[in-house]
Amino acid sequence: MFWNCGNHPDQDLNPNFYATRRDFLNRVGTGFGALALASLFADQAKGQQAPSGLLAPKQPHYPGTAKRVCHIYQSGAQSHIDTWDPKPELAKSEGKSAGGMGRGRLLPTQFEFAKSGKSGLEMSSIWPELASKCADDLCVIRSCWTDVPAHEEATKMMTSGDFRLPKPSIGSWVTYGLGSDNQNLPAFVAMNPGGFPSAGNANWQSAFMPGAYQGTYVDPTNTRIEQIIENIKGQFIGSSAEQRQQLDLLSRLNEIHKQKRQADGQLDARIQSFELAYRMQTDATEAFDLSKEPDHVLKLYGADSMDRGMATQARQFILARRLLERGVKFVQCWNGGWDHHGGILTAAKARAGAIDKPIAGFLQDLKQRGLLKDTLVASSSEFGRSSTEDNAGGRTHNAKAFSSWLAGGGIKGGTVYGATDELGSAAVENKVHTHEFHSTILHALGFDSEKLTFRSGGRDFRLTDVSGAQPVKSIFA
Repeated sequence: MFWNCGNHPDQDLNPNFYATRRDFLNRVGTGFGALALASLFADQAKGQQAPSGLLAPKQPHYPGTAKRVCHIYQSGAQSHIDTWDPKPELAKSEGKSAGGMGRGRLLPTQFEFAKSGKSGLEMSSIWPELASKCADDLCVIRSCWTDVPAHEEATKMMTSGDFRLPKPSIGSWVTYGLGSDNQNLPAFVAMNPGGFPSAGNANWQSAFMPGAYQGTYVDPTNTRIEQIIENIKGQFIGSSAEQRQQLDLLSRLNEIHKQKRQADGQLDARIQSFELAYRMQTDATEAFDLSKEPDHVLKLYGADSMDRGMATQARQFILARRLLERGVKFVQCWNGGWDHHGGILTAAKARAGAIDKPIAGFLQDLKQRGLLKDTLVASSSEFGRSSTEDNAGGRTHNAKAFSSWLAGGGIKGGTVYGATDELGSAAVENKVHTHEFHSTILHALGFDSEKLTFRSGGRDFRLTDVSGAQPVKSIFA
């Protein structure tokens, strides 16, 4: 007995080929295992553009105040009490027992706070460059909170809106909503010096969205394009003309394959990734070439510093600016090393010392080029730290309070939103959950977070899930 299985490799050559019963049973087993996956692809294909248009520029729900985003991630849980949230009352209670607020004694801020800029924004002395040059551009949200005080889970919460299930990252949502202005570069780039952060590539995954919306990871410490973006060129491929011939042949074969399998999102993404890699060999090489930057720009960011940490961060933020001005919609810059259970005075000062000038240079450079007005720069951490002492001179995890800041993209600079209690232990005024922080970013881009949905598995998903989170509109000019 024979069946026309429609999937046998020989049938690609002979449409009248019929498979044996054994062939049928062998193939139908794998088919059962793929049923759920196929249903997801079918859902996501309904009403969507042709694969070639996945990254085509799209219009948001309404005119936004920003066209692109740079998300600065302070990994490790930056202490808000020592950076952005002055607590004079905590200093008065130094050494006293925390009572019911946790173990250890109360630990005051390890740094002085002073009014900065024309706005008088209070900032820690840990940020000399930002305080002296960018205070009037920053809106500090001092009332952030999240769901869980564990690094990996809270990191995924901040980057994807969920710490339990694999969900598309915020960069994927932005790319899905806006597309890209440059088809020769990735629409979403994630950079972290020296390797993956906590939770790895889950922080820039596209999950159930097409792979075209996934972030492209870049290690900014590398200098050669083959190191910066892996697999951009095949190991055994010769000239550009030969690559083009190979891709054209591959495209024809894939089109034949696609005609037999409707809504194959994985195949669409793979085709697009090959084409993007080919185009990137020219555009990405130019975008990542810092030798084109004049000396005064390198100095502005601190790229000429003898401090290796500062020079590395300077390179990362120069690359971020170069990508943003070339049409990349979402760039994520990671800064690790903020997990200070002990010795904040020394450790946090060193950590901030490496990024203060690069970030200040980045904001100034964007402003000088006219890019800051429609580029939203958002800095956040996974959670904050305790008002009590953990190990000597350090703080433990605190999901009830942390600080974030925003600049550019229509934000009112030199302002503060929300507040924690007098000891900095918990957000109490105008509390901003991670979902609301995400909703605010989407609002700046022109999206209603309740309406920006993606259908998968028979359900409409949102970055903010079913939280009903609303943006913090009062911080916009």
